[in-house]
Amino acid sequence: MAAIARWSIAHRWTVIVAWLVLALAGGVAAAQAGSRLSFTFELPGQPAYETNETIVRSFGSGGSNDPLIAVVRLPDGGLESPAGRDGLRKVDGLVRDAAPGARTASALSDTANASGYMSKDGRTTFVIVYPVPDFTSDDPYTKALPALEKSLAGVRVGGEPVHVTGASVLAAGGSSSGNSVLVETILAGAAALIVLAIVFGSLLALLPLLIAAIAIPTTFVGIYALTYATTMSTLVQNIVALVGLGVAIDYALLVVTRWREEKAAGRANREAVLVSASTAGSSVVFSGITVTVSLAALALTTVPFLRSIGLAGMLIPLISVAVSITLLPVILDAAGSRLEWPRKRPPSTVSRLWTAIATWVVRHRIAAASGAIALMAALIIPVFSLQLGEPKAAAQATTASAEARAGLKALADSGIGSGVLRPTEILLPSGSSLDAPDQTTVIQPESWNRGGTRVAAGWGREDASSDAGKSTLAQLRKAAAAIPGAQVGGSPAQDGDFIDALYGGNLWIIITVIVVVTFLLLSRALRSVWLPVKALLLNAVSLAAAFGVLTLVWQEGHGSAVFSSPATGAVTLWVPLAVFALLFGLSMDYEVFILSRINEEYAAGHSTDEAVVRGIGHTGRLVSSGALILFLAFVALGGVPQTDVKILSTGLAAGIIIDATIIRGVLAPALVSLFGRLNWWLPAPAQRLLRIQPIRPTTIEISEMTPQPHAPDSQRHR
Repeated sequence: MAAIARWSIAHRWTVIVAWLVLALAGGVAAAQAGSRLSFTFELPGQPAYETNETIVRSFGSGGSNDPLIAVVRLPDGGLESPAGRDGLRKVDGLVRDAAPGARTASALSDTANASGYMSKDGRTTFVIVYPVPDFTSDDPYTKALPALEKSLAGVRVGGEPVHVTGASVLAAGGSSSGNSVLVETILAGAAALIVLAIVFGSLLALLPLLIAAIAIPTTFVGIYALTYATTMSTLVQNIVALVGLGVAIDYALLVVTRWREEKAAGRANREAVLVSASTAGSSVVFSGITVTVSLAALALTTVPFLRSIGLAGMLIPLISVAVSITLLPVILDAAGSRLEWPRKRPPSTVSRLWTAIATWVVRHRIAAASGAIALMAALIIPVFSLQLGEPKAAAQATTASAEARAGLKALADSGIGSGVLRPTEILLPSGSSLDAPDQTTVIQPESWNRGGTRVAAGWGREDASSDAGKSTLAQLRKAAAAIPGAQVGGSPAQDGDFIDALYGGNLWIIITVIVVVTFLLLSRALRSVWLPVKALLLNAVSLAAAFGVLTLVWQEGHGSAVFSSPATGAVTLWVPLAVFALLFGLSMDYEVFILSRINEEYAAGHSTDEAVVRGIGHTGRLVSSGALILFLAFVALGGVPQTDVKILSTGLAAGIIIDATIIRGVLAPALVSLFGRLNWWLPAPAQRLLRIQPIRPTTIEISEMTPQPHAPDSQRHR
């Protein structure tokens, strides 16, 4: 890394101009890429997805696009009364006029299945509407819904208003408004600046933000290129902007902090730059590679939108590393000392707080490890009840429009239930019919016939994401299997296929490969077998705790009131894998930062306990500051109306804080202290395989590119 820093300094204008050009090109690419990003969640090759595609091609609507529901409260006598029939007939006509080309059905237009549209008291009914979807927006009914609401506004049947609701209406939060990517990034950047100002107390606080401001737009050059090669999801904008902000700042923090330390130890500015590049820069490279490897779990999936997040996510750490080891040394060499303004005295290079914490942990290692493990166990236990699925309608309704909430309430109060919001659609050969299983409603209107096929829709009373809803899906699949040529689609069936595709056998092969590769990388970087094993085990604990928080907060609703939302009853299908891929690498970042410094102190001749205390003293503030910045970035990510993104941001924010404090601040140093010299065990076969030598503590004179002995504490804390 020192050689790269020397080359960059020698060719400073080439480096500066190159990164400025790339950043400016990235700004243009980000604007252009927006129109090329996809709102769809495709699942090619899976039965339900392919059935849904067939339904949309044949009928122009439906499939994975859940219907809109116009809920009607009939007068006394229900459909037996002239007023009831006339009122529903009027609603039917208005719906068809407002949504031309839509597939519709009601108790009047589908008399053979009329009871399936009625509540037990005969007073509440509904019109089911499958408008032609608009795939240019993340809401398929962005045009159809306003037209339908406008058409039915003010319409009354028996004195009661007609309410329009639906799964997509509830999921949209009742509004398309929310923080844009730019607003989220600005908010997170402002919060990061406050943290950095506290850490540095000088203009150096701007330097990590500058590195992020170069790395993030440059990443969009790659993303724009990828839009021509594969489907890229709109979510990549949020992930790259906010994760990129945290990662780039983390890497710059590590290098700048080490440069400061070397300057405080008496080195000349350029020498301090080269030493920080050799030491902190090497840690940055290994950390970046580790983050990149972890995101391969997403990049190698068969789900296009997750694959796009993985591909984009793999770019940001690599580019952040490149900026940190080339441009950052150039800036520090040219203006680093001037950026210390307005500081009057050399800054402290060791955190008193983290030194005290590390000292306590080492002295009480068993108690510290036991307490941390007990706390982690309490957070992990809820994971065993984790359920994957779409958030229940009742949870999404809290942020939806009053109209959508009223429609859902009318369905629930009447006993019809929320299951109708997400029907299972069954594609049938023309002339065949589907028998309704127990406790299940099935409709198959004659008007839903096209070219030798017809569509039936089935649902139960309970939400499709509930256990009862999944049981209804299983019953409908079984009933359809008895009909030759029948195919099962709809969003509940596609969700089931999604889980199978995402969490099937191939994923575990991918994760195993990632774990093995990470182990080899860490073994080489840390020159140890046990330290990488410990790091991977702690990562597993950290991830499990994050999943536990997700289960507690969102599935069970303990604390979800903070988000003005009740329990979702399930964790969104794709969120756990996204949390794994992002947190695995980011958490390992901190482990590499800490263990690299502990290794360095141990190699300099300090005992294991001394190395732990000194290592945590030097890196604790860095890790906690970086984690706080990432935490705030993930909080900003939650500033969107979509529930699934809020769930993702909760898992990431909770995971990063848990990892940086309890795991890396207490449990990791306690275990290193407990295992003593075993930490650096490196058997001969591993030495030959990795082509490295074990760490041999020494107190001999340190070479030019190795940090000098640290000043006494009394000098450091002046």
